[in-house]
Amino acid sequence: MLKGISPLLSPELLKVLCEMGHSDTIVIADGNFPAETMGKDGIVIRMDGHGVPEILEAILEVFPLDQYVEKPVSLMERCEGDNADVSIWKKYDALVEKYEERGTKVIQKLERFAFYDEAKKAYAIIATSETSQYANVILQKGCVL
Repeated sequence: MLKGISPLLSPELLKVLCEMGHSDTIVIADGNFPAETMGKDGIVIRMDGHGVPEILEAILEVFPLDQYVEKPVSLMERCEGDNADVSIWKKYDALVEKYEERGTKVIQKLERFAFYDEAKKAYAIIATSETSQYANVILQKGCVL
């Protein structure tokens, strides 16, 4: 254990977050996301038993978002005609507001297959047990200034 570091940030995850460079991305995936398929060319970290919001908060406490792009946070847009509950996005808005001085204007929504294309390029994917649909998040790393 480390002082001031969330216990959710395992040694494996901390190593990955430290290894990532400016503009690298990491996906925090819900339980329905094909993490192993999308992450076959990268690193997949299993965090079963945890939800996306708690992991997102632990990461945002230590992870600088890319300050050189307008939208370093990406969510998977709900498919047309799908009425799935996306109230989890409000939690994401609150967390981004808490940790990012630019606020929620750094968040974009990507169409499902565009999100998959970006996820395939990610440095790492965190697979969670999140049960909410459309709960996937991509974070793009910035620089510590």
